[in-house]
Formats: sequence, structure tokens, C-alpha cells
Amino acid sequence: MISQPSTDNVFGLAQSGKAPTSAQTERAILVHLYLSQVKDTENLLEFQTLAQSAGVEIAAVLTGSRQTPHIKYYVGQGKAQEIAQAVETFNAAVILVNHALSPAQNRNLSQLCGCRVVDRTGLILDIFAQRARSHEGKLQVELAQLRHLSSRLVRRLGHQDQQKGGAVGLRGPGETQLETDKRLIKLKILQLQNRLEKVHKQRSQNRKTRQKADIPTISLVGYTNAGKSTLFNRLTNANVYAADQLFATLDPTLRRLSLQDVGTAILADTVGFIRFLPHDLVSAFKSTLQETSEADLLLHVIDAADSRRDENIAAVNQVLENIQAHDVPSLLVFNKIDRLEGVAPHITYDDEGSPTAVYLAAETEQGIDLLLHAISAKLKNELTRQTLLLPVTSGRIYAKFYQQQCILSEQLTPFGDRLIDIEVDHIQWQKWLKQYPELNEFAELAKWEQA
Repeated sequence: MISQPSTDNVFGLAQSGKAPTSAQTERAILVHLYLSQVKDTENLLEFQTLAQSAGVEIAAVLTGSRQTPHIKYYVGQGKAQEIAQAVETFNAAVILVNHALSPAQNRNLSQLCGCRVVDRTGLILDIFAQRARSHEGKLQVELAQLRHLSSRLVRRLGHQDQQKGGAVGLRGPGETQLETDKRLIKLKILQLQNRLEKVHKQRSQNRKTRQKADIPTISLVGYTNAGKSTLFNRLTNANVYAADQLFATLDPTLRRLSLQDVGTAILADTVGFIRFLPHDLVSAFKSTLQETSEADLLLHVIDAADSRRDENIAAVNQVLENIQAHDVPSLLVFNKIDRLEGVAPHITYDDEGSPTAVYLAAETEQGIDLLLHAISAKLKNELTRQTLLLPVTSGRIYAKFYQQQCILSEQLTPFGDRLIDIEVDHIQWQKWLKQYPELNEFAELAKWEQA
């Protein structure tokens, strides 16, 4: 049942955590409904942070409890009246509801309260629209917004018929404004899908080129505001925008990363995840998220100082499963350990000696070297041992082996050729085979020499 209105569930602006930043900042009423006996207060706090990230002034927070959502207003008749009263009292311009409302529930609550109603999905889409900077990011956000809007068009009062009878071929009712809006949105969605498909093909081509060159891809994933962009900047010396706010960065960024015993790798910084990530966003950002699903290694960045750490890990794992990336090898990166007492940078290993987690502080650069070591260990494949007979004219190839420090033994033949044994990572050996096809011939010559 709906809880009775009380001062316990109405908080003023001073308690909302953020003051207005400009005279044009919209005042908002936040609404959250507890649908179980256990009150998920962490979810409400996160929603308040989302609202602050959108740049609104939180005038009041209204909460209630129900076993099931109300079919007309989602929150119930009594709570809806309370919300309408709060809108009038605080002169609010928008109602933010921490749930996914149906088009009818959104329309009914908006008509009752006399102001705009934005549900959780709409709020996240608005934040994404503010953060998008690249051409692809803007296309993806616009596509998600149109998909969300297409089911929420309402009939306008008056001027319904766009064509009037009176001339040959124009008699009778014409196309209504609602039908026109739906048709235009459908056409716009198709146009955006076609443009994104071109971007997707370009990404796929770039991905295939990296795969042919055996360049491993490392994708940063994690809950929003876990410190992914800060870590990305520390690893690659990039200048990606990083801030203590939800969805600070939206557009994907790729940078080269040099790793010992592995060589060149590509590090990808992706959008942060969140609980109840809207399906429209997962669909719209499919091409971007594919960088994650087809990566060679995932760095799951975790805010070690967050009280909701375990819940955030579960939320990220759920999204990874939704985008078919849950089988990609991963390395846990517990960030922000400088906010914890008694925790020093270190690496944990499994029973087979493979790294499973790295504890570090990206902002203060503590443990970055440990992370690079762990990444190299995760990407390093089984070693390949080869015996080669290098002629005197292959000094460039010998120099490559010497730089990689992979020569186990060598001896000179009476003709001045080098008979060497090397042990190198399998990925690096495959790269050398493509760069120097004559290595296969040198391996055969070594067999003849030893015979």
C-alpha cells in the first residue's frame, strides 16, 4: 500500500546534495517507489546522482511503497495527488520517476500534475545527449531517443486533419498530426540506422585489420564513475575527459598501448554501465559495445571504496551477458584503494598462477606498473620454441630476436651462418611469420643442418 505522506520522505534542496548552478536550472520532483519489503535506498541515491548529473535542481524527493505498480499512475492515486501538490508547492518544471513508465502512465501523471514527466530511461537518455561529442555518439543517442519517443507520442487537441476536402483528390479526412509524427520518426530512425550501419562496417573493417595483424584489443568496462577514463589516461597518456560524475565520458576512444613480451595492443575506453540499463541504449550502442564483446581481454574496473561494490560488479556482469561478452577473459581492477586504509597495490593470482585481480589507485598512479605486468601475463600465450638457421644476410631478423631477448642459444656454422634456438610468445611468432615469410625456410634449413 501507499505510505502516508510525511516529512520523512520529502527532502528539501539542501538535503538533495546539489544547489542550482544557473537561473535557468529546472526544478525537479524526484519520485521513487519501493516494490518490495526491503527498501533499496542505494537505488534511490543513485537516481539522485543521475538527476544531478542531468543538471536539474532537486526540489523534493517523494517515496512510497506498493506491492505492484498502479495501472494508471504507477505510484497510485493518493501518491499521484501528493506529487501534484509538490509540483505546485515547489513550482517544479519536471517530475523524474525512478522507474520505466508506460506511455499511458507517463501521459496520465503528466496531465494530473500539469508538467513534464521523465522516467529513468528518459533521464539517462538526456544525460547521454549532453555527453555525446563524436559523430557516432550523437547518432547513437538520437536513435535511442527516437525509439523511446516513438511509443510516447500523444494526440494533440485540434488541427488533427492535415488535408481538407474541397478540391479534387483532397476530399475526406487527411493524415492526422499524430500519424505524421509517427511516420517522420520512423523515417528518421531508418536514416539513423543506415548511417550507423556505415560506421559499424568501418569499425568492423578496422577490427579485422587488427586481427590480421594479431594486435590484441583490451577493453575497459565497469560501472559508471569507477575511474575507467582516469585509468585510461594513465595507461596511454591520453587526454580523455574524466570527472567525478555519472557518464562523464560517452564516446569510445581507442589508443595504442605497448606491453612487454606482447608488443603493441589497442586499449578501448567504453561507456560506463549502470543498473537497469535501458534496452534502447544497448541496441543503439551495439557497434560500440561490440568492441567489448570481441576484445581479447576485459579490464573490469571497480570502485573498491564504493559500499555497493558487489552490486555494481553484478550489474556489470549482467550487461556483459546481455551483449554476449561474458565469456571474454577478464581481469578485475580494484581502483581507488587510496581511499581505503591498509590496502596496498598488489596482484592476486589463481591456483594456476594467472593474475585474477589488481589493486591500484589510478589517480595517484599507484600500482600502474603492476597492472601492465598483469595485462602482459593475461595476454601472453604459450611460448613457441624454434630452431632457425639464419644466413649472414639476415642481420635485420637477428636484430629483432636480440631486441626481444628471446635467443636461448646460438652457434656459428663453418660458413658463417647462425644456428639459433629461440623461445618467444606465440602471438609475436605469428607476427614475425607474416613480416618475414622466409622464417619457414630458415626452420627447414635448421632441420637439414642438425640432421
